[in-house]
Amino acid sequence: MSNSKYAWSRLNHLQVGQYAEYFVKMEFTLYGFDVYTSEVDDKGIDFVACSADHRSYFDIQVKAVRNFNYVFFRKEHFGPRKNLLAALVLLNEQEPPQLYLIPSEAWLRTNSLLTSRDYEPPRKSRPEWGINLSNKNYPLLQDFTFDKVVKTL
Repeated sequence: MSNSKYAWSRLNHLQVGQYAEYFVKMEFTLYGFDVYTSEVDDKGIDFVACSADHRSYFDIQVKAVRNFNYVFFRKEHFGPRKNLLAALVLLNEQEPPQLYLIPSEAWLRTNSLLTSRDYEPPRKSRPEWGINLSNKNYPLLQDFTFDKVVKTL
């Protein structure tokens, strides 16, 4: 087992998710947002971030991923709207976490990074919005760095 602070491989799936959610909450807090946690995540919302002036709020769904992989949000719970944001925490081994904030309305203009998948029967998968993480798509992800996007909220 590595003694490195950023040895993400030593964390199990639940620990990764819990770390990512707390990390995102703290980053919102640093920008002056009030953070409200939902007791049950059955609607695809991990927490709500309210602006310092209390004039706007945002529903946040957090996803964590180790290295490049495919991440998805079920369309039944994650429909594009102005105040819904996806927070993506990218955990590359031996590196600090990278945080991205993607407005859900960005999926209305899909590309090689942000995908829409509507599976037809006999496929059993339900429709989903996806983030297709790869070396090729990594430059597209840079439009959504947390520090850049949070300043526009």
